[in-house]
Amino acid sequence: INHGKIPKPLEKQHSRSPQTAHHPRKHETRSSMSFRKFLATPTPRVFTGLLALCLTVSLTPQTVSAQEKDSVAAKKSDDSKSEDKPAQEKAEKKAEDASKDAKEVKASEKKADKAADAPKEEATEESKEQPSEPKPDPAWVEKGVWTLPPTDGPASVDYKLIGEYAGDVSIQTEAANQRFGIQIRALGSGEFEALAYEGGLPGDEKFNEATQLRLIGRRNGETLVLSGGPWALFAGPEKCRLINFDGDSLGELPRVIRTSSTMGAQPPKEALVLFNGENTDQFTKARITDEGLLAHGANVNWLLNDFDLHLEFRIPHMPGKQGQQRGNSGIYLQSRYECQILDSFGTERVFNGLGALYRFKPPRLNMAFPPLTWQTYDIRFTAARFGADGKKLRPAHVTSWVNGVKVQDNVALPGPTGAGKAEEALPLPTLLQDHSDPVRFRNVWVLDRGIAASDSFPPKSQEE
Repeated sequence: INHGKIPKPLEKQHSRSPQTAHHPRKHETRSSMSFRKFLATPTPRVFTGLLALCLTVSLTPQTVSAQEKDSVAAKKSDDSKSEDKPAQEKAEKKAEDASKDAKEVKASEKKADKAADAPKEEATEESKEQPSEPKPDPAWVEKGVWTLPPTDGPASVDYKLIGEYAGDVSIQTEAANQRFGIQIRALGSGEFEALAYEGGLPGDEKFNEATQLRLIGRRNGETLVLSGGPWALFAGPEKCRLINFDGDSLGELPRVIRTSSTMGAQPPKEALVLFNGENTDQFTKARITDEGLLAHGANVNWLLNDFDLHLEFRIPHMPGKQGQQRGNSGIYLQSRYECQILDSFGTERVFNGLGALYRFKPPRLNMAFPPLTWQTYDIRFTAARFGADGKKLRPAHVTSWVNGVKVQDNVALPGPTGAGKAEEALPLPTLLQDHSDPVRFRNVWVLDRGIAASDSFPPKSQEE
């Protein structure tokens, strides 16, 4: 269709007939005449009508197509969309599935991370609520020394039997009950010894040292049998039972755990805090242990004359050692006078035991508590006085308390004790002796009476 123009083939068809194709000139004349005749006949009118009809038919679809162009295009677009819709939906679904998978993977990874971290978080929470207990140092355990209570094996069983027991029993038939106290001490390898007293334990109001009775025994399983008097003693971790010759029970003595009356005493505002677990700034030589405690072998930086000293100490458990080889340390006042520290629990009072002015004067009472128990030492020291000529005019004096009980009462010291330095007017550092045994210290403070005086010494614990 040529938009109203007659197709060229049709023009050619009517411009020349087959009969005149070989005679051009004749064809022009005859053609003119024939065409005029042809127009005069009804046939041309029919032909013209048919031609007009054909043109109308050919143009009508073109006009309709233009009118419906938008609708057809829309339909095609819809068809195209409908054809593309499954692919689009498939692509969208694929993207959605990929996103979902990614989320699931991320959630799975997050869950896995959370699961992996859960034990750590639980362990952290447990450590906050119930911090893990420190264990004895293996290096010391190999030497038969425990800086913390043994946790397994025969040593643990032995350690549970060490301690103090006190109660009311009737030693003699038809006699009234009386206070009785026993201190049990381990000697290693299941061997034990004990001291028994009438009137209770050292430091009790009715304690009678003259009634001291020494017992020896051996552990069988978890039960310890001690003998050495008119009765036998069966001891367990929580109590002791006294049995006479006839097998009659004389009574039970429950375990007693005592605490010093000055334990945890806080320093007065005028006091100089030497050690509170944070640092060793007040020492020229000192070391803090992994537990945050002050180790043996510490030298105080301050040169003190008259002072009140408070400290808390813990003696190791050394069942295989005896005498001066068992939990030995000391407080060397001005590096000259030693207040002895030793595991003297369950022993007689001696001039080189706990509370003694070393090798000069034994304590009034043996106030030693069991090893690995925190104990206190409170010392009031007054330095010796010298004249201008260098001669000593007044000796040094010491009053001391062990576990809150006075064991030395304003004792005059004629000279240095033990390996103390020579006396002179010049003060020297106060030392916590290094005797190679792992004695530990905490809450160490001093009140310099040359700066501030205190009328309430020794101090009392916060509870009191």
